[in-house]
Amino acid sequence: MNIASLTIEQVQAGLAARQFSAVELAKSALEFAQAENPKTNAYLHFCPERALAAAERVDQKLAAGENAGPLAGVPLAVKDVIVTKGVRTTCGSRLLERYVPPYDATAVVRLEQAGAVILGKTNCDEFAMGSSNENSAFGPVRNPVALDRVPGGSSGGSAAAVAQGTAVVALGSDTGGSVRQPASFCGVVGVTPTYGRVSRYGLVAFASSLDHIGPFGRTVRDAALLLETMAGRDECDSTSAFAPVPSYTAQLDGTVAGLRLGLPREYFEGLASESGDRIHQAVELLKNLGCEVREISLPATQYAVPCYYIIATAEASSNLARYDGVRYTTRANSTRANEDTLSGMYRATRGEGFGAECKRRIMLGTYVLSHGYYDAYYLKAQKVRTLIAEDFHKAFAEVDAIVAPVSPFPAFKIGEKLDDPMEMYLSDIYTITGDLAGIPCMSVPCGKTSEGLPVGMQILAKHFDEAGMFRLADAFEKAGGFAGSN
Repeated sequence: MNIASLTIEQVQAGLAARQFSAVELAKSALEFAQAENPKTNAYLHFCPERALAAAERVDQKLAAGENAGPLAGVPLAVKDVIVTKGVRTTCGSRLLERYVPPYDATAVVRLEQAGAVILGKTNCDEFAMGSSNENSAFGPVRNPVALDRVPGGSSGGSAAAVAQGTAVVALGSDTGGSVRQPASFCGVVGVTPTYGRVSRYGLVAFASSLDHIGPFGRTVRDAALLLETMAGRDECDSTSAFAPVPSYTAQLDGTVAGLRLGLPREYFEGLASESGDRIHQAVELLKNLGCEVREISLPATQYAVPCYYIIATAEASSNLARYDGVRYTTRANSTRANEDTLSGMYRATRGEGFGAECKRRIMLGTYVLSHGYYDAYYLKAQKVRTLIAEDFHKAFAEVDAIVAPVSPFPAFKIGEKLDDPMEMYLSDIYTITGDLAGIPCMSVPCGKTSEGLPVGMQILAKHFDEAGMFRLADAFEKAGGFAGSN
């Protein structure tokens, strides 16, 4: 078996034909991932005992003639902001370097119940704050397509694992594009579901009103199967939706002729790079499939970046306040700061524990929530967020889906944007609107630049229409849209 190119369907076929057992697959996958990891630093730690125990359960069910689940034996990687019982969850931070959760996230529970085999936890920007995966306390992740380039952030470790072939599928989290942008940079499929479609129970909070758990896969079908397995109402998360979850994979029938697709004017203005060329070529392919393409306008887009960074930093400031050395995290020795006091311990713990990007966002968030500034910044940003959501609502009255770029540029070199936070933040200019509106969106590969760097096309759909989004993406994939991306 070729571990690096397996899909879920191939794993299922191999187990059914007894070409390999789940335990044999798990051992081979772990061996391959551990050997390849030094190249990319995609994984922070592996969990072989848990993986082999899960694989053994799959083999036992298969031997007994039982249904082992839709993900039986499938090697899975999990971003290290999603808690896993008995397996370290660091969030890419020194503050949680030794934290071992006493419970599993709901998404993890559901995937393991479906037969998935968790190989390990993937590297990420600290507390999911970043657009390049260079903000991890444990070193940056390197893009497997070009090792001198970033994989995108903050879920770059999960995207890199799937692209490198060290996991068949993976879980990431998306707050402002942290699944779609890495998927685009690494040439894989990445999905941000409707807000509330997947339980956030067990996802370490960055910005609670924006956070999503989403899947990575090499194919649209793999990503769709992963999402339908873990989606659905969860009593442990009051924000999870009661909306029924259809079988996304059953609806991948290729029928897209007649679909009305919108191209947002604001996303394409000034997009003159090779990334733009690949997107326009992808649009032509969709036209050839029978889709009707028209230009639309999302006028509030121009306010999206400041709106997002006010709301996200405000919520981050609140969520990260608990990491003080008393309630959570490793406690620093305050005497090293010559302040043997409670406030000195706080300053030492948070000052030494948080990285530069986390500190920057905490300070921004504390400022916009402070007395005298709440109405001027945070409240106004929430009003703008409503305008952005209304733009999408109006657009979906005219079109069935929206097609757009994921990023203005392909993967950039490691260190290229670290000294300019504003330039780094603009990496997410096309993805943050989907999170602010809470709609489902995804990135699918649509070619490469002349330097061989992957480019992703973004598809956005109305609330809870993941099925329609997947159907369009699958038809694009089957028509050869991914050509040159793998």
